[in-house]
Amino acid sequence: MTVTLNAYNVIATRCAAEYLGMHEAIEKGNLIYKIDVFLSSSIFRSWKDSIILLQTSKSMLPLVEDLKVVSHCIESIANKACVDVSKVDWSYTYNRKKLPEENGIESNQNGLRTRLVPKDWWVEDLCELEVDLYKSVITNIKSKAVQSNEVIGEALKAYAYRRLPNFSKGMIQCGDVSKHRLIVETIVWLLPTEKGSVPCRFLLKLLKAAIFVESGDRTKEELVKRIGQQLEEASVSDILIQAPDGATIYDVSIVQNIVREFFMKNGNAEIESVGGDELEGIRKPGILSDASKLMVAKLIDEYLAEIAKDPNLPLPEFVNLAELVSSISRPAHDGLYRAIDTYLKEHPAINKGEKKRICKLMDCRKLSVDACLHAVQNERLPLRVVVQVLYFEQLRTAASSGTSTPDIPRGIKDLNNESNGSSRSGTTNPEDELDAVATAEELKALRKELASLRLSNGVGNNDKDGDNKPSMDKAVMSKVKGLLKSKKSFIKIWASKGGQGENSGSDSSESMSSANPEEAKSTPSRNRRHSVS
Repeated sequence: MTVTLNAYNVIATRCAAEYLGMHEAIEKGNLIYKIDVFLSSSIFRSWKDSIILLQTSKSMLPLVEDLKVVSHCIESIANKACVDVSKVDWSYTYNRKKLPEENGIESNQNGLRTRLVPKDWWVEDLCELEVDLYKSVITNIKSKAVQSNEVIGEALKAYAYRRLPNFSKGMIQCGDVSKHRLIVETIVWLLPTEKGSVPCRFLLKLLKAAIFVESGDRTKEELVKRIGQQLEEASVSDILIQAPDGATIYDVSIVQNIVREFFMKNGNAEIESVGGDELEGIRKPGILSDASKLMVAKLIDEYLAEIAKDPNLPLPEFVNLAELVSSISRPAHDGLYRAIDTYLKEHPAINKGEKKRICKLMDCRKLSVDACLHAVQNERLPLRVVVQVLYFEQLRTAASSGTSTPDIPRGIKDLNNESNGSSRSGTTNPEDELDAVATAEELKALRKELASLRLSNGVGNNDKDGDNKPSMDKAVMSKVKGLLKSKKSFIKIWASKGGQGENSGSDSSESMSSANPEEAKSTPSRNRRHSVS
């Protein structure tokens, strides 16, 4: 009887021979012996036959495990995956882009130019394996410490894209949720520990998939931690994660957790360095560079501008996220201004106190010329913000003329804190005035008065003694108060020019807090002294 063995039927044949007891003790050269020779001399030497054999073993579990055939097959595959690429002379499936350093070609000893075998040549063929067998093979490959973490990461990426439907779009098609959950959690478990082994974008796709298939908290926390370690690589579209409960469009809380992990990276580095050598540790900077901080700040500003479009987004979620990156010093606040303006536009019903709270996030001194032009025409901003923008525009003019920029008058600084003292005085309520909307004529007059006061009081000159500063402070605030009290209510700002000069800045934001904390505690009499008209 002639039996033709191949990679597809040899496992079933071996199990049948074991069941029938076809051992050497019964007859020399029995079927079990012949199959074992065939496996070691043919199947295990072939790359693709080994993978086919491993695939067919699924239906023969657990009997095939007792025969040690699966473990030998996994070892054979792992050994081939770890062989030097110069010795790879068998066929393999490869339709992917090579790693960046493998795009060239080299010459052999005969002068013939041959294309290099990519380091991740084995990745696609292993995607054919079911998740439990795939996990066993990758674990074996990692244990040999031959393949780099980047190549292991490429293998996991390929498996995710092959096995999770619509994974490339940041979502998973409806199907066997439990199966997809197992795949996601297995990939996360197999991720190399070193930062940069896989791109941040891939980690964020994994996080979206983990949320969709309802993976455990441990899986999601691990992904949040890894994403936080390389958040500067992400883009806005990457971190736009759909909210699972549907109360809001996006899950802002999980982005807050990621940002916290980003800053924890810096704190952990400082603790470790101080613990090792205190003197050296003090001199060592954290592992967060200024460039990475700026990139994250810009990222969050752009993210805020996107989530601000959600009419159901609570103000505390917006403010809390913005405050997480407020410690990052940046040159301009155009990005944050755009986010704030978007929020005010989509949430017209918020009260004056909430407007004041959100506007405190930005520093008017760090707005570009185009952003200032838009701000002074913005009917959604409180008047206190418009006054500050107008005044700092005058300071900018002084600086551009080549003269030194003067200190900010305390009256302008106190615009955001004035209501505390004045409300205690029991007279007028500047909160209503400063949060109202002014007419175009009044703002035009205010700009003119500020400019004339700047010239007449010597603002911008190199006055080292600073004697004119108190009088300048009182004069500016006197004019401001006079203009503000000229009417009891105000109409829209420059309605005929609405939206002109809008600039979507690319710079990031910083917490406003332009008022000194000490001045925030000013007494009522002090506040009244700065508001005398």
